[in-house]
Amino acid sequence: MSLKKLIGIAGVAGMTATTALPAQAGAIEPVTADYNFTVDNKYKGTATRTLTKSGSNWNYKVSARVAGVASASQSSSFTLSGNDVTPSKASTTYKVFGVGRTHNLSFSNGAKKVASTYKGKTTTSTSANRAYDDLSLEIQIRQDLLANRFTGNYYMAKKTDIEKTPFKKVGNYSITVPAGTFDTVRVDRVHGDNSRSTSFWLAPSLDYLPVKVVQNNDGKKMEMTLTKVR
Repeated sequence: MSLKKLIGIAGVAGMTATTALPAQAGAIEPVTADYNFTVDNKYKGTATRTLTKSGSNWNYKVSARVAGVASASQSSSFTLSGNDVTPSKASTTYKVFGVGRTHNLSFSNGAKKVASTYKGKTTTSTSANRAYDDLSLEIQIRQDLLANRFTGNYYMAKKTDIEKTPFKKVGNYSITVPAGTFDTVRVDRVHGDNSRSTSFWLAPSLDYLPVKVVQNNDGKKMEMTLTKVR
């Protein structure tokens, strides 16, 4: 995996529990959180996630960088009605040594129709199910956990299509990161091959904000840990 893709993973954030944590009612809240991440213990960088709200509209922004080498920025705009997250647009930009690409998504028809623009080409896809970008999907999973309605069945908009993207609960863990010690629920993305794995440790006390993320892909390992919540 390239450094470009790995720094993008650091900027993003993809479940059957052995014991259940108490169910929590409510909704996500605006937050800013800072992270450290490492790639194969060779590259070290930082990332920031910022979730804001204006009226009924939400915006989630993530930025990540390895100083002097690479950077990534993502944004997602969506609405939240009850438990349902409906994205309207999203953008991802990666740069490595100053050269990069941008991928834009525009959602319509209740996010069941998606226009994807990459390298100057726009592809439109439709689905019987609501589709998400990386960040709005993270929020939907967190909201489902808050509402005790997690199913693990989700769909993600890619560059040329809409892809089923399942997740599963693995269990409950107490973990320590630079920001402190947290009780967490571990959620894994279910990949189609054994060479890839993605695990998220989500803290109920922080509206299931990720406090740790570990990604393995073709022998490359990325680890991200929470340093501060502001």
